[in-house]
Amino acid sequence: MIELEGVPELIDPVMVAAFEGWNDAGDAASTAVAHLDREWKGEVFAALDAEDYYDFQVNRPTVWLDGGVRKITWPTTRLSVVRVGGDKPRDLVLVRGIEPSMRWRSFCNEILGFAHELGVEMVVILGALLGDTPHTRPVPVSGVTSDPDLARTMDLEETRYEGPTGIVGILQEACTHAGVPAVSLWAAVPHYVSQPPNPKATLALLNRLEDLIDMRIPLGELPEDARAWQLGVDQLASEDSEVAEYVQTLEEARDTAELPEASGEAIAREFERYLRRRDGGPGPGPGPGLATDGGDASYLRDPGSGRTRPPKPERPGPESAPESSGPETPSEGSEGSQGESPEGSDGDAEE
Repeated sequence: MIELEGVPELIDPVMVAAFEGWNDAGDAASTAVAHLDREWKGEVFAALDAEDYYDFQVNRPTVWLDGGVRKITWPTTRLSVVRVGGDKPRDLVLVRGIEPSMRWRSFCNEILGFAHELGVEMVVILGALLGDTPHTRPVPVSGVTSDPDLARTMDLEETRYEGPTGIVGILQEACTHAGVPAVSLWAAVPHYVSQPPNPKATLALLNRLEDLIDMRIPLGELPEDARAWQLGVDQLASEDSEVAEYVQTLEEARDTAELPEASGEAIAREFERYLRRRDGGPGPGPGPGLATDGGDASYLRDPGSGRTRPPKPERPGPESAPESSGPETPSEGSEGSQGESPEGSDGDAEE
């Protein structure tokens, strides 16, 4: 039984979820939800029982000291509520945790039980995947759904992905079968610089979420972090001719693919975001020169970023590189940096 004592009646609540692991390349998605929780001072009201869903040999608990007393933090998924004021107040239910090791259907049913009890109107699941995208261009973010009506009314893609999936895909389908509107937002992270963090991808996800739910999100230090990240990668790439050549190849492919679409829609979206940030709500805007999911960007160099040198990328072959118009099979890489692709987007994300 779900107990929700102390949770106030919510206003037009939207559930935003992200999970560490397979669908969280560069930790971009989980960091986005953590940012929302921090900026809006979320209050945790529930946590799923770790014993039910996690293999502790895969996701180990951690021991820490609190005033000399040893305590244990168990891997789990927590739910918090943030109250957002303004002209159009709306509450968010934030779900942040780790992709479960077992009993995925029960896991999704438990989350949907909370959504039902809280009157959640829509579920937005954030994900990030490795893709053939250059770090010098705006981060591609794809919005996909299994609901044809939702795809039409919110200008989303209807997913047609087939292949391996993670908890993001399972939760989205569980929402669809339960009659809960659900959307997945996927950011594409350059596979040649996949180590976390990736603040540029996190920023792109938050900007797309802001557009989707029509709510201004305070960005804090993320724009500056994104500039520093890009400049760190710029510097490392410039020191290796093979990496620099490969990045140039990705840039040319991206620019050629997007040339017919570099027009009104992207410009209008950026202008609307500029107006929203100028006219309302707390929190600084992205600042000059920072683009995330539309338009170009220039960044200041930060030689002291201390980023780990990215591995020299292998040229993708016919088995490792997906076609831009179809789904991508997750590539092998560091734990927690994989994802699957949705249909019909440069970001190649799954449902």
